[in-house]
Amino acid sequence: MKIIDRYILKTYLSSLLSVFTICMFIFVIQTFWLYIDELAGKGLDIFIIGKFLLYYSPKLIPLVLPLSVLLSSLMTYGSLAENYEFAAMKSTGISLQRALLGLSIFHLFLGIGTFYFSNHIIPYGELKSYNLRRNLAKLEPTLAIREGIFNEIGDINIKVSRKYGDNERFLEDIIIHEYTPNNENNVVIKAERGEMKSETTDPNLKLVLYNGNRYEEVIPKKSEDRRRIPHTKVAFEEYEMNIDLSEFNKVDLEQENYTSTFKMQKINQLNKNIDSLEQRFSKEQNAFSQNFIRQSSIGSAINNKPLTIDSLPKNIFDFIITDENWKLTRVLEDSKSKLQLTLRNLNTKKKSFFAFQKFINLHKIALHEKYTLIFAALFLFLIGASLGAIIRKGGLGLPLVLSIIIFLTYHYIGLFSKNAAEDNSISPFLAAWLSTFIIAPVAILLTRRASADKGFINLLNIYYPLQEKFKKLVSLKKETKKNE
Repeated sequence: MKIIDRYILKTYLSSLLSVFTICMFIFVIQTFWLYIDELAGKGLDIFIIGKFLLYYSPKLIPLVLPLSVLLSSLMTYGSLAENYEFAAMKSTGISLQRALLGLSIFHLFLGIGTFYFSNHIIPYGELKSYNLRRNLAKLEPTLAIREGIFNEIGDINIKVSRKYGDNERFLEDIIIHEYTPNNENNVVIKAERGEMKSETTDPNLKLVLYNGNRYEEVIPKKSEDRRRIPHTKVAFEEYEMNIDLSEFNKVDLEQENYTSTFKMQKINQLNKNIDSLEQRFSKEQNAFSQNFIRQSSIGSAINNKPLTIDSLPKNIFDFIITDENWKLTRVLEDSKSKLQLTLRNLNTKKKSFFAFQKFINLHKIALHEKYTLIFAALFLFLIGASLGAIIRKGGLGLPLVLSIIIFLTYHYIGLFSKNAAEDNSISPFLAAWLSTFIIAPVAILLTRRASADKGFINLLNIYYPLQEKFKKLVSLKKETKKNE
């Protein structure tokens, strides 16, 4: 390695490590604030919180590394151009492409290392962080209650429409199904609002309900009394419940019950699961198609033959040839109800197939994302280095602004394309690679312009053609007025 390569590499690596550390710290703090509701108020020590952030940190690398590479390359090559070091290199016969060669090879190996990291470290971190989050949620009953769905806590199944207040202890529009000793749901409690008053360390949960009713199904010994006494109803202004949480709070934070989500899988696991899911999806579609035709009266009548007038049974419309209008009305009503039922079944199955296809697409996107990281760092480096050489400005001023604009453009193109691929609007392959396909020609173009000492955009090439067109338009209007 020549002296110039060592000098550029040393300058770049010092900048990259500094920027990466700062960006990583910012993203980790943002992650902490994002999950503050799940971590605060549980009596957790700093070790558990640090473990969660450590497990979550690998997921941030695909965001932090491209931004760090882009900003560091802009700063490094901008400083070299600003201090006329590139001019000194060119005077000795060293072109910009030669100055980029050493770091391009470095970023190629960096991309390979990032690929290994995304295939092994990120799935492991996702496994640990996801399971730790699920286990931490069990420590606090208020956090285990999610709005709009039933949540099983101790011996009750509770649903609330809204949570609010300090640590979300106040509940609104509450429905509780209470299990009786015979493991049957005979007690239902409804209340306008409620409050959880117990601390996390208490063995019992003290739940106070306000303005509601308690319904209990009474099961008499004699069967003839069931209609006479179906249930009991008790209205209350304040009702206090003590729920045993001795088993609920026995949580093993190291327990791993979730190990098969697509974010936790490696490439070989994703390929295997994608094949099995697609085969299963195809079988379900074929089975539904066959069952639908079999259950349809016309479908069963024609026995899967092409639908023509001749293929229909001769007596299929005999019910119309009758003088009894009530038969015709009844047949039409029955047909209408069957048609409505069929449409509901089709809509339900359509939603099910949509969710299944979305699940498959998420697996495919996760698979291709592991490969895109190989090229993202290299192309963003070329963009940053070329722009730095063009604008001839180092430091954290203009390079920082340009880096954020370019990175956000790159990031949101990938984000929007992945969202479109989830509902099958575009293919998962194109969604994962779209941002890379866009930045690749931009990187090549900027590298060529920077090597040829051309600016980023020559405004004169835009201004003069527009000026000529404007003059022609003005002269054409003048001629038109004269002819009139």
